[in-house]
Amino acid sequence: MAYPLLRAVARCGAVVRVPGVGVVVNDAAAAREVLLDGDSFRKDGPGSPGELWTPVLGPSVLLNMEGEGHRELRRKLAGLFTPGYAERLCDDVLAGPLDRLAGRLRRGAAVDVADEMRVMAGAVICEVIGLEATGETAYRQMFAQGEEIVSMVSLRKRRLSAAQAARARRVLDPIGAIAARAYASGDERTVMGRMRALGLSEAEARGAAGAFFLTGTETVATLVPRLIALLHDSGRLEQVAADPGRLLDPSIDEAMRVTTPTPVMLRSVHRSSRVGGVAVEPGDRVLIATYNCCRAFGPFDPERPPLDPRRLWFGAGPHFCLGYPLAMAEIRAVARTLLAATPLEIVRRRPARGVLIPAYRSVELRRVGGAEPPVTPDTPRVNKGGGWV
Repeated sequence: MAYPLLRAVARCGAVVRVPGVGVVVNDAAAAREVLLDGDSFRKDGPGSPGELWTPVLGPSVLLNMEGEGHRELRRKLAGLFTPGYAERLCDDVLAGPLDRLAGRLRRGAAVDVADEMRVMAGAVICEVIGLEATGETAYRQMFAQGEEIVSMVSLRKRRLSAAQAARARRVLDPIGAIAARAYASGDERTVMGRMRALGLSEAEARGAAGAFFLTGTETVATLVPRLIALLHDSGRLEQVAADPGRLLDPSIDEAMRVTTPTPVMLRSVHRSSRVGGVAVEPGDRVLIATYNCCRAFGPFDPERPPLDPRRLWFGAGPHFCLGYPLAMAEIRAVARTLLAATPLEIVRRRPARGVLIPAYRSVELRRVGGAEPPVTPDTPRVNKGGGWV
């Protein structure tokens, strides 16, 4: 019921006070003003992300910080996920899974891209927190644990219940312990070792690992199946496959805009202010309906000129998502593998239920026409999706 209600509120105006929910922002420009004003609108007050996550993750994990403490921790982490490092990490971790995925598609097998993404997102997050897990079962379990915690949150929920918080800690405490061991080893080839080299304390690195675990799995895992489905349903799949250098990144941005991996953002009002003409007072809750803000710019169209949201779904200013380069590197790596196997058709799909971020539970793809013919010494080589085959 949450999404129909959220869309209904969008028709009530740019900024609307909704009893029992808070002040809902449906306009991208007003949302950006709120996100950039950390003095008036904070992440660590009543009704904010801090109220949700501090009992589980502790007080210093970026998700629940403002002011000087946030700026200092952000400064330390600034060099963690550079685009080059993120691409190398994904290349190393995903080489095997992507090779197997490409092989199955070439053989004409049906592939559930939603399940493949749960495995790959789990593999990347295991690498980030320092868990030396191998095998698809371990990766699926890691993803499922993150999904379980995030699914506890609803659009109306202000805080986790005591039972939910205890359940989340049972999942996150062992992950924190794994991260602490990786931090202690000091191996700068690992993410946790790099945090130590960047000057983070063990507590800060452990908290960051928990935050990456919560935010770094579902965003990517839910986006790729929806990206492929959008390209397939709009008839653009083969067009993007033919020119990924020009069209893949705009397609990813457009898919994120219309699916909006962060459907809402919460802020607590710290001092008297106005949002789009609506007066707000300390203690009020501001709910930025990112989904409404982004969907207002129209339907999926990867060839339209760049739009004003400017990746609003990843935040803005000092709170822009730190893991953005890693998410993009992972999405590109998987999307390129899928595009190289075109022509593809969706043979079956099923939506997920009981989740915060709308997603597919399964999206089965198969190469049109079945398996590729065997390659012989006389087979001509052609450029397909940016790779020679």
